[in-house]
Amino acid sequence: MSDEGQHIVTEHQSNAGKWILTLLAVVFVAASGYAHYAMHSRMEELSKDLSVSQNQVAELQNRMQNSEASEEALGQRLGMTKKELAERTAQLRAEQKAAESRLEKEQKEQISQVTGDIAGVKTDVGGVKTDVASTKADLEATKAKLQSTIGDLGMQSGLIAHTRDDLEILKHRGDRNYYEFTLLRGAKPQPVSTVSLQLKKADAKKGKFTMNVTADDKTIEKKDRNIAEPIQFYSGREHLLFELVVWNVDKNKATGYLSTPKGAPTPVTAN
Repeated sequence: MSDEGQHIVTEHQSNAGKWILTLLAVVFVAASGYAHYAMHSRMEELSKDLSVSQNQVAELQNRMQNSEASEEALGQRLGMTKKELAERTAQLRAEQKAAESRLEKEQKEQISQVTGDIAGVKTDVGGVKTDVASTKADLEATKAKLQSTIGDLGMQSGLIAHTRDDLEILKHRGDRNYYEFTLLRGAKPQPVSTVSLQLKKADAKKGKFTMNVTADDKTIEKKDRNIAEPIQFYSGREHLLFELVVWNVDKNKATGYLSTPKGAPTPVTAN
């Protein structure tokens, strides 16, 4: 190879080396600049965080100082040391807790008492219901006893009373007029409503009796009649059906009632 050719190769290699060095220098400068920028940004961020932390610490210290100052000021106003103030605070908290417990206990006792009162009212209501049911049963039993039947004239009678209590129930119904009587054997005819009744015989053992009934100036003998048997007869211008019932017969006495329609004449005397 000639000297000119070697010179050209050497020059070419020299130029390539320069370009490589230049490129490496540029890369190094760029990397250094980026690293410097990143480090600077991180330092600024850490500086900000540090500043915030310092501010928070300062605020906390300020609060603690203010709290201590407040406690000291309160203690001074009350004439107490910090230790005495803490002990008094603990005592007040204990008293408050005890008061809350006492109040809760009293509330529970009051609720229990009210519950007991309600239970008592329920018991009373239950008793009233029982009494009402019992009274209803008694009324049903009374209605069962107050049955109508056929009288001695073959006419359907009204409800028959077997006792004075039954008669009171019939009176309250208001369907007819009722006159109670007691007849003595051998006595004169006794006025009852607009008629007269006279007891002729009484057989307590057999529950039978014989009676004279005087109505419209006519006397009818009702012979050997039974207790609770409706004895029927007509009276008055309108021919109204009267009815008498004897519910008890003694040796010399008969007790019962006379029943007349609502439109019957007003009695002269009534027993």
